[in-house]
Amino acid sequence: MRVGIAALILAYVLSQFYRAFLAVLTPALQADLGAGADDLAAASGYWFLAFALMQPPVGWALDKIGPRLTTAVLLAVGAAGVALFAMAQSVAAVHVAMALIGAGCAPVLMAAYYIFARIYAPQVFGTLAGVTIGIGSLGNIGASLPLTLATEAFGWRPTLLALAGLTLVVAGLILLLVRDPAKVEGGPQGSLLDLLKMRALWPILVMMAVCYAPAAGLRGLWIGPYLRDVFGADAAGIGQASLIMGLAMVAGNFAYGPMDRVLGTRKGLILGGNIIVLGLLSALWLQPGSAVVAVVLMAGIGFFGASFPMVVAHGRAFCPPHLMGRGVTLLNLAGIGATGLLQLMTARLHAGAPTDPAAAPYTAVFGLLALVLAAGLVVYAMSRDRTD
Repeated sequence: MRVGIAALILAYVLSQFYRAFLAVLTPALQADLGAGADDLAAASGYWFLAFALMQPPVGWALDKIGPRLTTAVLLAVGAAGVALFAMAQSVAAVHVAMALIGAGCAPVLMAAYYIFARIYAPQVFGTLAGVTIGIGSLGNIGASLPLTLATEAFGWRPTLLALAGLTLVVAGLILLLVRDPAKVEGGPQGSLLDLLKMRALWPILVMMAVCYAPAAGLRGLWIGPYLRDVFGADAAGIGQASLIMGLAMVAGNFAYGPMDRVLGTRKGLILGGNIIVLGLLSALWLQPGSAVVAVVLMAGIGFFGASFPMVVAHGRAFCPPHLMGRGVTLLNLAGIGATGLLQLMTARLHAGAPTDPAAAPYTAVFGLLALVLAAGLVVYAMSRDRTD
């Protein structure tokens, strides 16, 4: 099973890469396809929405078919999307490609979480979930300065074609190496509706909807256009800033993993980390005076905003074994779906905001993210703690 989990984690590295690479490609896509920041924000939003819409069928497939075939087939679809992106001649083609890539990446992390939930002790789920995202976040790192160097050396289209081939290879490895846990036979049956009837999950789902959006939105897109338009950063500078924020996100995932057992609380840990994120977002909203301060603030958001696996662990603790696949994908749906919707909302907000001063469209984006997170924290404060 360990080699199969390694293959899933490798696929998750690619998933993290594909949700973050648009920031670095901003100058190239603007030059070749005329894509503006709002176009790319929409493309990022389509990735997240396609990913989110696939969660209910993925959850059913994990419970009924198993993670091996579910993940291998859909990841191959994602590889086709990357190839389409590499050959895109219009912004519309980029949008379609990003939706296909999002759908292809949809089962990867949840397949690993499903296996963890089924075969490992509940008390280590949060640590395993955090480690998986921490290692997977190397894809976030790859989508920063290394991608900048690759596109400068080979061009962005050949680089993406090579990544399409790599993605297809990883899909093949999953098909060969992953072993499905034994299915839950007999016993109680149920559906997604049974999970939605559990009131203990409601505030956790709200927290899922707001905790990931700030870090994902900034690292996945806004860091690039913001630093370019407000501080005049070039492609290399954007790559370096993206690398710093990506490293902070990796460190944050590893830091969150064991902390619930150290502190004896998941709810308190999640609340505290996201209150800090709210403070950092508010500082961005108030317009930092230099690019260095802005990057430091974004790195802090990346670190303290890495609570996603801990929120999944909090919600997973309320899910019965026979609904585990649908449970973890429901939580993922809340987190990724809301992130996609917010990307589309921020794209419209950015496009309609005044352009003088140059920071005005971006402060509007940061303000919206801060207000949404604040509202989610109020709801989550009423949740019931559970640490297995």
